[in-house]
Amino acid sequence: MSDVERIVLAYSGRLDTSAAIPWLREHHHAEVVAVTMDLGQERELEAVRDRALAIGAMRAHVLDLREAFAHDFVLPALKADALFDDRSPMTAALARPLIAQRLVEIAAIEHASTVAHGGSGAGRRAVFDGMIRALNPKLKIIAPARDWGMDRAEVAAYARAHGIALPADIDSRFVSPYSNSTYSATFVVPQQAMRVPSSTSRPT
Repeated sequence: MSDVERIVLAYSGRLDTSAAIPWLREHHHAEVVAVTMDLGQERELEAVRDRALAIGAMRAHVLDLREAFAHDFVLPALKADALFDDRSPMTAALARPLIAQRLVEIAAIEHASTVAHGGSGAGRRAVFDGMIRALNPKLKIIAPARDWGMDRAEVAAYARAHGIALPADIDSRFVSPYSNSTYSATFVVPQQAMRVPSSTSRPT
């Protein structure tokens, strides 16, 4: 097995996680495996995967988690009338446990010792690190946005210097569940997954 460190990155395709690929390679001398998770963002995620590979990821996975996210996270939250600060849907917060779970699973498959994400690792987003540690305490966790000491303009300049095209929606407002980047997105889940089952058992 290679002595080069391998890092599994939760990859949104937007500014912070795109800049993180060359940054992780340069500062950690690592191979980067990108993982993008389809939670119903209505984006062309195959293009996101291609973007990760073009930027320098050694491999890129796209996971379709729409059914699991809808049935196991969104539907229970709707039943409980759960709102963030009692006023807005908890989409990003609901997504983080599932993202953490699959990130840890892919790290095991890839024999990676480290996972990374685009969050700041501070405030509410620090909970995401705790979720990962609860699943696998041996994994190292890197949050480039916390560590690289660049503001958003400097991150954009770093990306340009590494030939990374900046996303057109760089200044939009919706918070990615695994990135400091913001974007405008409507999460769309399969209608079948959103039906309330007639019994307490999950359909097979």
